[in-house]
Amino acid sequence: MHNKNILQHAQKHGLSENELYSTYRIFFGTLVSEPRLRIINFLRNGKKNVSEIVNELNMDQANVSHDLARLRKCGFVKVETNKQYRYYSLNDKTIKPLMKLIDEHMSEYCVHIFNESKVKENGK
Repeated sequence: MHNKNILQHAQKHGLSENELYSTYRIFFGTLVSEPRLRIINFLRNGKKNVSEIVNELNMDQANVSHDLARLRKCGFVKVETNKQYRYYSLNDKTIKPLMKLIDEHMSEYCVHIFNESKVKENGK
């Protein structure tokens, strides 16, 4: 069961409990994409425009734009326009602290899983 506050908030916006799970799926689905995770991690260093992201991550411009749109829609990134450029940055209030927490969790609980699978592959 969810925290009562999130369920009450969702119900105020006309969402059922099942629809709330769908929103969780959208949120976590955003993090499943390796290109989006690469963008998120790159934006930890500060705001960047699409060209900077494309060049640094060696990604296709259309895909970067699509991923940024998804990240923006889900509140992961914010955008500001400065003359002819749009600059993207991480949501400082929620996503930066969340990514720090995820890093800590992965460091303690998950990184060893990858290392164990590498040992199994090399041992075969």
